[in-house]
Amino acid sequence: MEKIPMTAAGYAALEAELKHCQQVERPRIIQQITDARTHGDLSENAEYHAAKESQSLNEGRIAELEDKLARADVIDVSKLSGESIKFGATVTLVDEDTDEKRVWQIVGEPEADAKKGRISITSPLAKALIGKTKGASVEVNTPGGAKAYEIKKVEWR
Repeated sequence: MEKIPMTAAGYAALEAELKHCQQVERPRIIQQITDARTHGDLSENAEYHAAKESQSLNEGRIAELEDKLARADVIDVSKLSGESIKFGATVTLVDEDTDEKRVWQIVGEPEADAKKGRISITSPLAKALIGKTKGASVEVNTPGGAKAYEIKKVEWR
């Protein structure tokens, strides 16, 4: 069973989603199924079939979340330090072509969200950054072609 690295915040978010699926969604869907059953013939009852489909998706998500939480390897980023980039580091990069500045935190797959500045440890950019230090240049093959970045800052927050 392979462990999934994640931050404490990522673990808490998965726990909250699991609780929501179990305590809010599950009872709501069960009520929908009960209501749809009162409408008669189940073979032609679209509401019943839609509710059963929702139930299946919700139960699948619950199983997926329980698996991720069971395999979680929670890493307290606030206790990490050092010059070289590793899991949990918040890295400030400057695109060497456009001088655009971006800040990324390297996190576990379940909590990655590019819009919030969090990239997965398994992403091409994170793989290129691991082990590097401030001042280094990295080249990353992206879907839009190769990109070069200079590492401006490595933080632990």
